[in-house]
Amino acid sequence: MTKSDVIQFKPLLPPFSYLCNMRIDIITVLPELIQGYFEHSIMKRAQNKGLATVNLIQLRDYATDKHNSVDDYAFGGGAGMVMKIEPIAACLADLKSKNTYDEVIYMSPDGELFDQPMANKLSTLKNIIILCGHYKGVDERVREHLITKEISIGNYVLSGGELPAAVVADGIIRLLPGVLNDETSALSDSFQDNLLAPPVYTRPAEFNGWKVPDILLSGHEEKIHQWRHEESVKRTKERRPGLSD
Repeated sequence: MTKSDVIQFKPLLPPFSYLCNMRIDIITVLPELIQGYFEHSIMKRAQNKGLATVNLIQLRDYATDKHNSVDDYAFGGGAGMVMKIEPIAACLADLKSKNTYDEVIYMSPDGELFDQPMANKLSTLKNIIILCGHYKGVDERVREHLITKEISIGNYVLSGGELPAAVVADGIIRLLPGVLNDETSALSDSFQDNLLAPPVYTRPAEFNGWKVPDILLSGHEEKIHQWRHEESVKRTKERRPGLSD
């Protein structure tokens, strides 16, 4: 793959002036890991509508040796390889020569924990770069000088930053106006108001003797809304007691 072969999911419809076309460039050594994720469902719909553009960029294209190496042994010894600064710096410089970016994000286990308020804030931006870590991580100088924000999706370690990058991109893109068919859907998700979402039900109204709460069949919108709020508060206290503090 060459620089001209960057995996890009181009919208099938032209982005109209009233649509917010967010650009997310994901730098990775394994673009194939998450390529399929952006080719289906809501992520595909967002791009087809011209609301988002996702590019998967192969970091090895910016290596300078014949083996396309992007990692080396750590100074001071120790197990594991470290991602080199030169190809990362070259890749970022190339991208920035063509676009202006609001954030350059590094996916890291010790970054700021990704949550709904952060997703809401990031969804208001225009262009974002996400750098996926690998091996033992990146040369610390990348984090000190080239990154504007570090994000973690949880207190655990994965084999690379590709899955976390997909999680963050999904969390952001689904919030863009026009992506979801029901404009109020994202606003009723868990965590939007520091509460977990209430229980939801669909047909049939009874199965194996298990019944849908009568209130949901009443047609009384105000009482249904109140029931859902009470259930959200109850569920949050039971499952995430510190969430609404």
